[in-house]
This record gives sequence, C-alpha cells and structure tokens, in this order.
Amino acid sequence: MDHKRYERLRVLIHKVNKQRKKQAQKIDILCNDLIAAQKDFIKRLDTISFTANFYGSIVGTGDLNELLYTAGKLIQEEIADSNVAFFLRQTEGFKLHIFESNGETGEQQHIENFFTAELVDNICKSNKLCTLNSLFAMGLEGNLGQLNKISAVTIPLSHLGSSLGFILIYRSVQNKLTESELNNVCAVTPGLSQAIASCQALCHLVD
Repeated sequence: MDHKRYERLRVLIHKVNKQRKKQAQKIDILCNDLIAAQKDFIKRLDTISFTANFYGSIVGTGDLNELLYTAGKLIQEEIADSNVAFFLRQTEGFKLHIFESNGETGEQQHIENFFTAELVDNICKSNKLCTLNSLFAMGLEGNLGQLNKISAVTIPLSHLGSSLGFILIYRSVQNKLTESELNNVCAVTPGLSQAIASCQALCHLVD
C-alpha cells in the first residue's frame, strides 16, 4: 500500500514539475518578447527623434550647399566617425559634394575618388541602398587592400520617382555601419530629397 502511495506521489510530483517547466518556458518567451518589443520601441523613438531634429534643422534652407552641409553634419553626428558625401546627378555627369570628415584620416577618406561617371549612373539607376559588394558588382574599382578596410553604403535620393543621386556613407570596417544607423538616415531621405529638388529648382529660376 505504501508503495502505491509513493508511486502516485512520484507521478504527481513529476506532473507538477513538468507543468512548472512549461510555465517557466512560457514566462521566458513572454519576457523575451517584451524585451524585444521594448528594444524596437526605443529604436523607433530614436528614429523619430533624429528625423524631427533633422527636418527642423534643414527647414527653410534655400541654398543647396548650405542644405547639404547641414545634412552632412547631422548624419555624421548620428553615425559616429563616418565620412559622408553627396553625389547629385547633372544634365551631364554628376556633382560631388563633400565636406569636412569626422572619419579616420588617411586614404580611407578618398573612396569617393573611385566613383566614375558610369558607376554613379549605375547606382542612380538601381535607386536602392547599395553595400560595398553591390558597388563592386556595379563596376567599383580601386585598391582592394584599401577598400576592404572600410564599411560603406550608398543611400538613394529620389523625388517623384526620379533619382536625384545618392548619399555615400563610410567608415572603418572595424566599426561597421549598423542597420539601425542606416535606417535612421533612410527615414529622412524623402524629406531631404524634396528639399534638394526645391533648391535645384530655385537655382534654375535664379539662373
């Protein structure tokens, strides 16, 4: 009789422990989901904050050089130690806008010198975010030893379905560009593109 009671008790304890483990697993999943949701919420707030500050800083700017200078500084502040350059399409070829760099000194500052008219045209036609590997596929040529030391990406600038050009952002591969940093910049490109188009239109009217 004692043996049967012991068995029943053992089975009962086993069931209770099993239920506790399942409950603990559910709690872990719930906690992980909450943590992930909180991280996502914080990233969204960061994007909203950057976007609001960015648009607040460029609003009312009618000079293209001033606009790009302000935009470049804000991007560099958001993406630490980065180099930022703007490639804008022209009737023939393109125009490069580059300002004081926050990135590392040396050869890494001059990746924009490897961008030929053909490569710029290919990037504009793709009208999408391009990584360094994509740029190689599109015709980027240069010192591989030097290019392999950087993390680079181009972000399109387009208005009303037409490519205006793109932003080149790069820094040391040891501090690789992150998805959240690039997402923040992508969030402001629609407004920045519209501002660039307005400045260009104003410039044509003045000319």
